[in-house]
Amino acid sequence: MATEPRLIDARGLKCPLPVLRMEKQLQSLPSGAALTVLATDPMAKVDIPLYCRQNGHACAVTTEGGVLRFSILKS
Repeated sequence: MATEPRLIDARGLKCPLPVLRMEKQLQSLPSGAALTVLATDPMAKVDIPLYCRQNGHACAVTTEGGVLRFSILKS
């Protein structure tokens, strides 16, 4: 049974805050858990996928109305 992904609303925050909040949340989640991060800072489009790649997490990004939505699956 899949649970709803946790959500971090980092809209309006400048990097590195979205990445730091994501990192803290990921540390508390079990392997296989889903996390969604919403961000508006353009640097997040680089920083969040890079962090996920370096730590083995799956990450997909979509953009809607100027808001970046990162769907992350913890490894």
